[in-house]
Amino acid sequence: MALSQESFYTMKDIYGTPEGERAELINGRIHYTTPPGREHQKLVLSLAMKISAYVEGSSGTGEVLVAPFTVILNEDDRTYVEPDISVICSPGKLSEDVCYGAPDWIIEVVSPGSKYVDYSTKLFAYRAAQVREYWIVDPIKGRITTYYFEKDRTDEYDFTDHVPVGIFSGFYINLA
Repeated sequence: MALSQESFYTMKDIYGTPEGERAELINGRIHYTTPPGREHQKLVLSLAMKISAYVEGSSGTGEVLVAPFTVILNEDDRTYVEPDISVICSPGKLSEDVCYGAPDWIIEVVSPGSKYVDYSTKLFAYRAAQVREYWIVDPIKGRITTYYFEKDRTDEYDFTDHVPVGIFSGFYINLA
């Protein structure tokens, strides 16, 4: 009996997906995604606006980008993601349409079809790539789970809490 061989994919395979099909590539595995709903988009927009206003108002460095924007986490062609929100503080990582390397802060808003990938697959990929901070915003639970990888700390907050941003001292976000 022959053992089945595991297939690994590259970015070439992602670029070869049919027009209109959404997919991400994490460690050589393709993860198909569905288009986000209205509530998902409203949360992404609200968060991105708050973060952008802070960065611009504090003369801080950083660029806030929302999906679909390509992030190539590793120096290979086996990981291609489009986080809901990416904050990149090192302009040298950015080209017109790609971030090469780990953003400083990534936020994913959970959708019913993305739950496992956001809480597991992406969590480990982002940590391994040295993303400094990762938030999972779960509208069904009304919770924000924050991972401060530099401090090896995880916290959970309700949408009514003032959530501290680890990469920007003194900045808090409240979704209420």
